[in-house]
Amino acid sequence: MCSSRNTEFQPTRTWYEDADKYWKGVPSSVDGMLGGLEEVHGPDVRDSLAFVDKLKKDARLSLGTSYACDCGAGIGRVTKHFLTARFDKVDLVEQNSMFLETAASSYLKEEKEAGKVGGMFPVGLQQFTPVNGRYDVIWCQWVLSHLTDEDLVAFLGRCTEGLAPQGLICVKENVASRGYIVDSEDSSVTRASSVFEDIFRAAGMSVVAKAVQTDFPNGLFEVNMWALQPSQN
Repeated sequence: MCSSRNTEFQPTRTWYEDADKYWKGVPSSVDGMLGGLEEVHGPDVRDSLAFVDKLKKDARLSLGTSYACDCGAGIGRVTKHFLTARFDKVDLVEQNSMFLETAASSYLKEEKEAGKVGGMFPVGLQQFTPVNGRYDVIWCQWVLSHLTDEDLVAFLGRCTEGLAPQGLICVKENVASRGYIVDSEDSSVTRASSVFEDIFRAAGMSVVAKAVQTDFPNGLFEVNMWALQPSQN
């Protein structure tokens, strides 16, 4: 990995093309989705389930469980082990069509046949616009690092329109201790928690819940989870 820490983030001219090229070289497997760190799968799923369960119990939120969207879905690891356990139906958004082919033909075949998986959209988040008013939760995990700050603000704004009444955008991402850490190998940027929260505010979102992932191996980035709702709610 070739990375650098910065107080500002300036994406390269080929930012999205470079990320697309990197992921086309990644195998369509759970280990590939997790960058060779398959041991984080269990704790990741456990804490994500607990986070959503806590949101569902919060009387202030009245969170529905009909429809979720898995953004940066890969082969559907998060959909299979987490989202379909808490929501009636899940759509997948994933730029790499090879990953979605694996999801449809094998990894999520059973869930798709059972009607738990809805649409599969082969598009990058910088171009994705959700259907108005569809989703109770739009779940974004380990994918927003590939968006520029400007495109992330715009994406969150479009997602606001895609939420059902009382719907939430949930973000689960690696966080840096400060500023930005840019990885030129996979064309990604790890942001500090404060940077993320500045971006959320710029997109007109308020944080209604936050948690920290537990039980990951030493030496990895801290992982934060946020639940966001439009500030006017």
